[in-house]
Amino acid sequence: MALRLVSDFDLRKDVLPWLRSQRAASAAAGARGGGPGVLENNYESLRILNVERNGNIIYTYKDDKGNVFFGLYDCRTRQNEHLYTFEKDLHVVSCSVNSERTLLAASLVHFTKEGRKNELQPGSKCLTLLVEIHPVNNVKVLKAVDSYIWVQFLYPHVESHPLAENHLLLISEEKYIEKIHIQVIQEDGNRVVLKDSGHLPRERVAEDFVWAQWDMSEQRLYYIDLKKSRSVLKCIQFSADEKFNLMFEAPLDITLSDSGFKLVNFGCDDLQDQENLSKHLTLCVFTNHTGTLCVCYSPKFDSWEKITYSVFYFHKGHSKTFTAALGSVDSHVTKGLTFLNLDYYVAVYLPGHFFHLLNIQHPDLICHSLFLTGNNEVVDMLPHSPLQSLSGSLVLDWCSGKLSRAVLNQSYLLQFLWNTRLDYEKMGALHCVLSWGRDHPFLEAKIIQWISENISACHSFDLIQEFIIASSYWSIYPETSDMDKLLPYSSVLAWNTEIPGITLVTEEIPLPFMKVHSFKGYWEKLNSNLEYIKYSKPHLLYNNSMVQREWHSLISEEKTGRRRSMVYVRNILDNAMKVISNLEARNLEPRLTPLFQEEDNPQRLLMGLMVSELKDHLLRHLQGVEKKKIEQMVLDYISKLLDLICQILETSWRKHHLHPSVLHFRRASAAEFTVFHIMTRILKATTSLFLPLPPGFHTLHTLLGVHCLPLHNLLHYIDDGVLLLTETAVTRLMKDLDNSEKNEKLKFSIIVRLPPLIGQKICRLWDHPMSSNIISRNHVKRLLLNYKKEPRSSMIDKSPGSVEFLPLNYFIEILTDRESSSQALYALEGHDNVDAKFVEEAALKHTTMLLGL
Repeated sequence: MALRLVSDFDLRKDVLPWLRSQRAASAAAGARGGGPGVLENNYESLRILNVERNGNIIYTYKDDKGNVFFGLYDCRTRQNEHLYTFEKDLHVVSCSVNSERTLLAASLVHFTKEGRKNELQPGSKCLTLLVEIHPVNNVKVLKAVDSYIWVQFLYPHVESHPLAENHLLLISEEKYIEKIHIQVIQEDGNRVVLKDSGHLPRERVAEDFVWAQWDMSEQRLYYIDLKKSRSVLKCIQFSADEKFNLMFEAPLDITLSDSGFKLVNFGCDDLQDQENLSKHLTLCVFTNHTGTLCVCYSPKFDSWEKITYSVFYFHKGHSKTFTAALGSVDSHVTKGLTFLNLDYYVAVYLPGHFFHLLNIQHPDLICHSLFLTGNNEVVDMLPHSPLQSLSGSLVLDWCSGKLSRAVLNQSYLLQFLWNTRLDYEKMGALHCVLSWGRDHPFLEAKIIQWISENISACHSFDLIQEFIIASSYWSIYPETSDMDKLLPYSSVLAWNTEIPGITLVTEEIPLPFMKVHSFKGYWEKLNSNLEYIKYSKPHLLYNNSMVQREWHSLISEEKTGRRRSMVYVRNILDNAMKVISNLEARNLEPRLTPLFQEEDNPQRLLMGLMVSELKDHLLRHLQGVEKKKIEQMVLDYISKLLDLICQILETSWRKHHLHPSVLHFRRASAAEFTVFHIMTRILKATTSLFLPLPPGFHTLHTLLGVHCLPLHNLLHYIDDGVLLLTETAVTRLMKDLDNSEKNEKLKFSIIVRLPPLIGQKICRLWDHPMSSNIISRNHVKRLLLNYKKEPRSSMIDKSPGSVEFLPLNYFIEILTDRESSSQALYALEGHDNVDAKFVEEAALKHTTMLLGL
């Protein structure tokens, strides 16, 4: 199952045993009343009423006489506490307890055979009470009206000391919300009572709304009112300083009835007919700590063949409307659509039909989400009873009395990666695993194992590219949520492939209008997201284009022997050294692959340039982050890129039982061919994004290529730039290969493809007439550069043993004269004592070979 519900609380397990023990104790003591005396056949009346901000759960139950008991389960101590008893057969609509557990607010109605009637207050349907419970004392009537009332205490963010004033929200079925100020005092030690029960100040918070949602964790009230038949979403933030502020207004393109009334997360809503949920609209607001603001909406069902739901991504400035096919006409929908908040994802669930994991952090491409239909067993993994999504991925099942934490099932998703054949499902599952298990070595190892065995399995995207980019992104993302605007999340920029069973329409939406001008915490991040949408054109995502131009410039200078400021180059190489040191500090286990064993200046330059450019990029756009922290983030990011490449390679080597000694030149095995293919795919993935490779990668790749490929294929790979002839690799070839006819052809083919400066050094390592010929040609070329012919004597001095071949003798004399000049000596400094005599011998050997003598 892709989603697991991990139980935090279960009425049957966490409350019932305590109730039974209380009943047994009461029976043994012969107690009557006052305690929770519950009979066995009344246990079905046990139900959850509310979940407070601190995680405490309020529940109710009735004894055999119909008396209503209120209890509280402390999520920290995992202990139960009896709060209060109403000795009347009442039905509880709503209940809330303040943070100190000194006051209880409840709204109740009375049921009789003739209908609904409240015996405590004739003529009214709903009674709202405020009770002193520390200890149990006075009861204050707050409301006695013919409409239902819901209650909710506000919980301040600071709970270090008892508050002198409490604040209670009253939500009326008549479409208004009040805030009541309640002052308390202590008497006779710890006794807490109302200071002035006859005068409790009230103020209107909202009115004329048709829908409202409570966010218990963040103490926010969302509600919708209709202005000229247009739905407007508003949000009120309650603060610890007793104030509340209207934070934003946002128009919503949805249809709501002015006569409707719907509450979300104000306790258990058992007044609605749960069996007909599919006939009603579903609407909820989800946020997370990164500044996301999503409104999920599903209208009333009008067809048994398809269902439509919309998600308004206000933090991205657009909405997406999805239409999912439900299969046959006979596949009736008896349950409502469920939206669950999973932090970086929103789950959309219709039992027996489909399960849609929506990526709300990066919603632009549908392939970054995961859509599973009735063909998968996953669509029946959750309870069919109505689920309520609370803050922090909490899910409340009112029917079973369970409070659970929804988590993505990593093992299932990994297995799903191995089994699915569809590219869009691989992409969606990969991002789900990485976002939930970010920087988890075990998960990364499993994904790398999957990649190494399915290297060519994806046709719509490059699997290695996607893994490297996404995993590196998530490794650094927790440092600051602004990374989603500054670093690439995916290698895929567009997705045009249809996903069977679902269609979508994307539309731009008006941004929320912020009503305040000073922001902190979540609101600062949301405002930053909105400002980014308004003003950041073009996008600020980092790419390596600047690095690419500068790197090519430096490499060109190196080939021609010219170099700009040595200080500049040294700084770049120092950056690379910091990355390598950072990488080695993170990985203490020895590597099997022979990487990081050579200088590899080109890759170090690329690494260092990327450090410099990425650091400048983040310093420009990350506000309020220390320079030192940014520098470390850059090192961590690039180290992660390199480490992932090393891990892919290391996994392949270990799987195929390769060892560095495999590079001793002999006949290649199938395992070596496989590893060579994987290295080629890694090179392709990094080259298109212009990412650095671990120093020594090209040497290892080339040596494996020589090992595995026929000569014509090898030269084709070299000429196309797939294999790079590094000095280390060619030196190894010259030393380790003998001078058989086949190897001579290979060596010569490689030498002629080398840059001049490296070629000259390599020729000196090959004791062969062919290399002597190349050395001689280069020597003559240097000597005769800018040579001007001068009149010479017709007599040529003959030295003992000289050859009787006048053209050669004349040419050697010219070379000898050039060598004797100070200018020529300066030019030839450090060229391994190559002189005219060496050239003469090489020429004679070459002529002898040509003549077949």
